[in-house]
Amino acid sequence: MKETILTTLKKIEDEHQVKILYACESGSRAWGYSSKESDYDVRFIYVHTIEEYLTIDPVGIGKKRDVIELPINDLLDVSGWELSKALRLFRKSNPPLLEWLWSGLVYYQAFSSIEKMKELSKAIFAPHSCLYHYLNMADKNFRDYLQTDTVLIKQYFNVLRPFLAASWIEKFNEFPPLEFPALLEELVSEGERKKEIQILLKRKSAGEGLKLITPIPELNDFLQEEMDRIREYAKSLHISLPDSTPQLDLLFRNTLKEVWR
Repeated sequence: MKETILTTLKKIEDEHQVKILYACESGSRAWGYSSKESDYDVRFIYVHTIEEYLTIDPVGIGKKRDVIELPINDLLDVSGWELSKALRLFRKSNPPLLEWLWSGLVYYQAFSSIEKMKELSKAIFAPHSCLYHYLNMADKNFRDYLQTDTVLIKQYFNVLRPFLAASWIEKFNEFPPLEFPALLEELVSEGERKKEIQILLKRKSAGEGLKLITPIPELNDFLQEEMDRIREYAKSLHISLPDSTPQLDLLFRNTLKEVWR
């Protein structure tokens, strides 16, 4: 499958006249609970030619899009962000972008830009912003999916994964690992609750994600109580970060020189 992905990325470069800097997996395969039916969620960061940036219309304005998205099929979901867009999101500690950077499944990497972004990530990381992102995602999915008489097994993970990510940020004040098993092992104490989640994980990985089950009251109560507690903690955070724009401007200019020299 990797060869198919690399061929697709090369085709994107040729058709759009760009250079891809980085491509990774961003879905259930990166999160550690894929099944044989799971598709491949490929995300990438790319850069235009210098001439494309030296115009009166900035990339991302009007017809000059700052994303490339391929039609989704049953096997591949491929999309990417242009570098200056990615760096603006990086400046705001955007969690989806940070997940791309720390994905354990990297399909392609060229040039030095991504490693430099990783070096800057600790200084740029905004715990309050990321915590609210994951907490709001968990809370919305909890209300949308777990308040019914029956629930799909996969929908439990739409709540559990962001909930544990928020819990990790609260505990360690750092961006969480993507792998769900690592989050579960570190953050959930041994006992019946952890066993329930491990059973769900095994069933999801075995391809039963679309199976309907009755909600698990004890687990739902735990999630609700903990999300309420973490939200109160989040309200207490008052964090001021230095402006990283000059560093990111330099990274952007150096990338153009490196790629198109």
